[in-house]
Amino acid sequence: MNKIFITALIFISFQITAQERTVFESSDGLKITADLYVTNPENSPFIILFHQARWSRGEYQEIAPKLSKLGFNSMAIDQRSGGKVNDVINETHRRAVKQNLPTEYTDAEVDMNSAIDYVKTKFSKASKLIIWGSSYSSALVLKIAGEREDIDGALSFAPGEYFPNKGRDYITKSAINITKPVFITSAKNEKNSWWDIYNKIPSRKKIYFLPNESGQHGSRALWEKFPEHKDYWNAVTEFLKTI
Repeated sequence: MNKIFITALIFISFQITAQERTVFESSDGLKITADLYVTNPENSPFIILFHQARWSRGEYQEIAPKLSKLGFNSMAIDQRSGGKVNDVINETHRRAVKQNLPTEYTDAEVDMNSAIDYVKTKFSKASKLIIWGSSYSSALVLKIAGEREDIDGALSFAPGEYFPNKGRDYITKSAINITKPVFITSAKNEKNSWWDIYNKIPSRKKIYFLPNESGQHGSRALWEKFPEHKDYWNAVTEFLKTI
């Protein structure tokens, strides 16, 4: 095989999978661990990836490199509400437990907002900032997107009003202010969990997707092990083109 071709192939592979660990502080001082996938020019659009319940940044090991190939830089964080997935331990959760900090779902919102602030400072030349959530964090993504003006788009994988202790419309009352592009998807049988929220989002650039088959809960729907992953990816790619 031609040596130049081999060198180019190695370089391309590195570009796609390059990953760097980083640690930054949440606004209350808790250290947050994150994986950076910054392989494109610094002015490329940037996506912040938030994991689902009892999981970690490892949810995006397969997804983030594919976003790199699509031209996006990204960062997957460990929220304080989480655990372990794909052999990746949630380091932020572990620190929070040691410090006796609360680790319920809504306690992670401070980490998510702090991640946005971090990226806005550290990667200030990014042309767009997009937030992406899975399960409980996908609901919080919609809340944040309705409350912050510095977000250019949001992707929400299986949201819902998951926080009854906060009120029946904890997510909806913020989502009604979303004017930026928003994408919602889930497993086929989960539509009723978010349909009312979706209908109340005023954005003219809102899109939803449901698979023909049963589908999956959260961002894992994009993992290659699941038969519908290509359909989910097609829908995500088409949405990202609109931002």
